[in-house]
This record gives sequence, structure tokens and C-alpha cells, in this order.
Amino acid sequence: MARIVLVFGLISGAIAAALMWIMLAAMKSGAIDLEHGSMAYVSGYASMIISLSLVFFGVKSYRDNNGGHITFLKGLQVGILIGLISAVCYAASWEVYFRTGGSKFMQEYSQKYVEHMKQNGATDVQIANAQTEMENMTELYKNFFFRFGLTLMEILPVAIIVTVLSAALLRKRDVLPAEATRGPASAHS
Repeated sequence: MARIVLVFGLISGAIAAALMWIMLAAMKSGAIDLEHGSMAYVSGYASMIISLSLVFFGVKSYRDNNGGHITFLKGLQVGILIGLISAVCYAASWEVYFRTGGSKFMQEYSQKYVEHMKQNGATDVQIANAQTEMENMTELYKNFFFRFGLTLMEILPVAIIVTVLSAALLRKRDVLPAEATRGPASAHS
């Protein structure tokens, strides 16, 4: 189990990190606009789902290597471990970005957030409250443990959802059975 968890977790983490860096580049170039955040959110969560699809394939690999059967709890165990490794890789990659030029991210994000509120007709009181909240968040974000934990909390809920779905689907022997994925030559042997 350890080998499957490690391999699939690291591949998932590498994909999550790579997609995050691509999104950051797209935001810097203006292709993804933080002011109208729905595209940024959709792109972010889509990239997490893509990378965490390896949870499904990791659980399937474990099932296929163990006689084609897996319990729901064992599927959860394998999937959660893969998701945790992926999440740590994702958070570590964000930390690399933050320390190599992204340290002004919160200030820039805060500024755009407040500008967006002004453009959408927020009252002076709402804007003042938002500025205070963003200043507090920026101060908290300077702490490594807070920042790392917050970054983990971006991807872990997605990992849990993908894990539960994968464990539920793959406990059924007829969902993508190992024999169905083999070519015609192996069916005759």
C-alpha cells in the first residue's frame, strides 16, 4: 500500500503544483482576473479535481493489486493518504511561490478586493470593515504555520470529496474491473 500511496500522491501533488503555477502565471498576465474571481475559483477547483483524480486511480490500483476487491474503509484509507501527500505538495509549492516573489500576494489581493467593493457600490462602512479584515488577514498570513495550514485547507476538502466518491464507487467489483482494462491478448492467456 505504501508504494501505491506514495507514487500516486506524489504524481497528484506534482500535477497540483504545476497547475497552480500555471494559474499564477495566468493571473500575472491578466488572463485570469482576480477582480472577477469566479473564473479564478472555477480554474482553481478544476485544477484540484484534475490533480486529485489520481486518488481514484490510486484506489483502483490498490483494489486491482489485491484481488479486485476493496472495502469502503480501505478505499478511504488509501485515498486520504494519497490526498494528504498531494495537499502537502500543493502547500509546499505555494510556500516556494510565496518565498520567491509572491510575498506581496495578500497586499495585492486585499487591494483588488477593496477596489472591487468600491466599484460594486459598497458603503464606506463596508469598505472600512473590509480593509480592517484584510489588514488582519495580511498580518496573520505572515505566519508560516497559518499560511501553510490555510493553503492545506484549500485542497483538503476537495481531496476528501474525491476520496469518498472513489471509495464508494470502487468497492463495487463491476466498476472498472481489472480484467476490463487488459487488452485482448491477456484475455486468452
